[in-house]
Amino acid sequence: MRGGGDEQARRTEPVRRRVERPLWALWTALGGLLLAVACGLVAADGRVPSWEREVFRAINGLPDWLYRPMWLVQLLGLLGVPVIVAVVALVWRKWRLALALLLLVPLKLFAERQVMKQLVERGRPGQTEPGAVLRDVPPAGLSFPSGHAIVVFAVAVLVAPYLRGWWRAVPFALAAMACVSRVYLGAHNPLDVVAGAGAGLLLGGLLTLLVGVPAGRPTGRHRGSPARTADGRAVER
Repeated sequence: MRGGGDEQARRTEPVRRRVERPLWALWTALGGLLLAVACGLVAADGRVPSWEREVFRAINGLPDWLYRPMWLVQLLGLLGVPVIVAVVALVWRKWRLALALLLLVPLKLFAERQVMKQLVERGRPGQTEPGAVLRDVPPAGLSFPSGHAIVVFAVAVLVAPYLRGWWRAVPFALAAMACVSRVYLGAHNPLDVVAGAGAGLLLGGLLTLLVGVPAGRPTGRHRGSPARTADGRAVER
């Protein structure tokens, strides 16, 4: 009788998902760091190389009818976006994701303002790009790195593990589009957004390592598992 009771207790044990800190998060963080440092070394003197200027002109000179979709997609890089996504995560009871997204906000501000802007001072395209088309963006101020790029790539890294299949590529595609939109609008030079993307990968990878992500298989016995007889045969419910 006791054996049957133990078996019943195991069948009703709640499902618990294991938490892991995947190796890919470490490589993502290291890759983002190298990318941000490389961009910083090129932009450290405050000037815009000729090749970067050509890339800027190619994107910034795209047709004006793209303004509305470009303006909309760049909103994904606003600082409030991680908070909004965190609220959605809380509704779906993704506690670790919500925590990581909320921690991203102060970390982004620190990395951007207290670290990167202190090391590299470069003006916006309105100051550094002759003939730049400015579409409702500030004409002056520090441009390196792009804060929008930091946000969108960090959120992409944090959200992707909770998606399945090809859906995991969607956050990164949107992040890339947001970066292109900032150059199109005339808010940043190309290296500004690439450096921001690197910083976003760095923060996203570090936060993933800090809070962890659910592993692929749950632990414990699911409540819906089939009952078994004393000799171990499954019984249909």
